[in-house]
This record gives sequence, C-alpha cells and structure tokens, in this order.
Amino acid sequence: MFEQFSSGYYLGRLYVEPYDGDVPAIQREDHTHVNERLYAEEELVRLDIPLVMKLDQEHFPVVGNENIPSGTLALPEDFAGSDLPDDKSVLLAKPDRATELLRYAGYDLDNGAALA
Repeated sequence: MFEQFSSGYYLGRLYVEPYDGDVPAIQREDHTHVNERLYAEEELVRLDIPLVMKLDQEHFPVVGNENIPSGTLALPEDFAGSDLPDDKSVLLAKPDRATELLRYAGYDLDNGAALA
C-alpha cells in the first residue's frame, strides 16, 4: 500500500472519498497492517494511535474504521474537497515525523488520547 518516498514519508495511492464521519479514517485492518508493517520495525507499535497522512498540503491524523472499504481514505465531508471521490497519491508520515506531528496536534502519546 505504501513504499519508501523520503526520509520523513512513505508514498501510497488510495481512493479518497468523503464520508459522514468526524475524523479521517481508513479500513481498520489496513490501519493495523500499516502499523505492523511500517511502524513495528521502528518501534512505534501501538495500534490505537492514529496514523498521520498528508494530502495536498495538509496533515491529519487517520484512525481505523471497520466501515471503510480497504484501500480507501475517507475524509469528513467538511474536510473533503470538491474534487472527490478520486484516486490520489497520499503521503504517510514515518514514525518520527508522525510522533512530532501528533504531539504538535495535542495527542498524549503516552496515553493514546488527545490532550484537548
């Protein structure tokens, strides 16, 4: 699903579509697989912590959701652009970058919950 891109990111292609959820999400099994395959070897193995993806110029945390089809990134309707649904290149932050971005966004990574 994702391959090496740069020192801070992996690159992948996902079908991106709007949905009626509150936070960006991918299929729960895809979320677990990405965590285990890409993050476990770098010791970021907690599966309850969101992934951090970048689409266009915006970073956002992504959770797992069993109602999302595999290979799909679902964006809340108010977050999604008018050009969706579409097949798009998506960046996935590597563990160090993801940790930095999640902490900046207010996540308490020791407890797996948002601070705010």
